[in-house]
Amino acid sequence: MTDPLGPPPHERHWVDTARELAARFAVTATDRDKTAELPIENLRALHASGLDAAFLPVEYGGQDLSYRSYGRITRLLSAACPSTACIWVMHIGAAAGLVAMSAPDVARFYAEELAGGRRFANALSEPSGGNLFLTPRQHATRADGGYRLTGAKRFCSGCEVADHFLVNALVDGVPTFFGVAADESMKFVPIWDTMGLRASRSQLVDFQDTLLRDDRRCPPPRERRPNHIGAGLAFLSLGIADAAIDALVSHAKGREIPTTGRPLAAEQWLRFRLAEVHTDLVAAEAVSREMCRLADVNDAGFLPATIRAKLLANRVAKDAAQLGIEAGGGSAYLKTAPIERIFRDAQAGHLMAFSAEVCKSMIAGMLLDTPDGTA
Repeated sequence: MTDPLGPPPHERHWVDTARELAARFAVTATDRDKTAELPIENLRALHASGLDAAFLPVEYGGQDLSYRSYGRITRLLSAACPSTACIWVMHIGAAAGLVAMSAPDVARFYAEELAGGRRFANALSEPSGGNLFLTPRQHATRADGGYRLTGAKRFCSGCEVADHFLVNALVDGVPTFFGVAADESMKFVPIWDTMGLRASRSQLVDFQDTLLRDDRRCPPPRERRPNHIGAGLAFLSLGIADAAIDALVSHAKGREIPTTGRPLAAEQWLRFRLAEVHTDLVAAEAVSREMCRLADVNDAGFLPATIRAKLLANRVAKDAAQLGIEAGGGSAYLKTAPIERIFRDAQAGHLMAFSAEVCKSMIAGMLLDTPDGTA
């Protein structure tokens, strides 16, 4: 029987492709974390598999893969190597966003660039902007051929290898998006020495009088489609939760408690806590899958569903990783323990915009600040 919230049958081979790639990525994830080296070979393998271009609309040479498939693929990649998954989500989101928001001839250009292996990144978050990445504070000034932007954007995953950026700035006081090709006016500030998602290398990009070209300015949208970045964030955390639970279960089944001689997996406290985390994961998965269904039919309910899904997924990733640390005891505190990296990676989703606190505020606003009290 077909799962209405799962990948459509004709797209399942793409999920199988992602699963095979994920198995390879998992082998090097720990080393990437240690060195904080960009997993460029993973990104190239994703492109070579055809997955990047498959998310393009059919009219631009793609297969318009569903958000249901996208969520499943992102989750598989994140469970294996969340840094790779994070960069890929931003890459697909920036590229698909430029294709969706640009005039047809420019959209075709960006689609061909993506299909040809060019890299994309988003440069939206500002150092003083907090979570308001869609509402920039930096003003672009009028210049020959477009506008000039001087300022910084932060948390730009994969920026060092990007050929094109999705950038926003205020034009005459109005938030406006542009496609910007990498050039010498852009500098990458190596500030990314983080606790988790180390190989995503989400550096700060410094723009110095960078030209935002008129012919790369995104016009007002003809129709709004959900962006893949927002849709992917919950699945980044779900994948990390999967990895945490897998590591916990493997440890619990193979660990004997010295004082009792019983396996750790038989301990009631752990069984009860694991059951709670697993149930929370299933609930977060259900909300996330429903969010993808809404995205596939371009339902306006996608946005509140995205906020709920991210909040739930972020929380269960942290809870699963925390339980893994508790179950592992002293051995989990060692750098050699798999759960140690997973625990650090699990903190990132909670902080990524929209942060968990902002998500809670938005949900409360939907309930308390609307006439009918509906979200």
